[in-house]
Amino acid sequence: MKKLILAAALAGAASTASAGSLAEPIVEQPVIVEETQSSSTGILLPLILLAVVAVAVASS
Repeated sequence: MKKLILAAALAGAASTASAGSLAEPIVEQPVIVEETQSSSTGILLPLILLAVVAVAVASS
């Protein structure tokens, strides 16, 4: 009787260990978030133009 219970326990453990299928697992691609450019690059051109105007006014 003990051998029958032991065999049933081993059979139960073996069946849960081999659960699954041979299908390939579905792996989701990671989400890539691209950083936007900061607003400091947008202010560079007006500052350069302001400097050019200031130099032109100072030289006249």
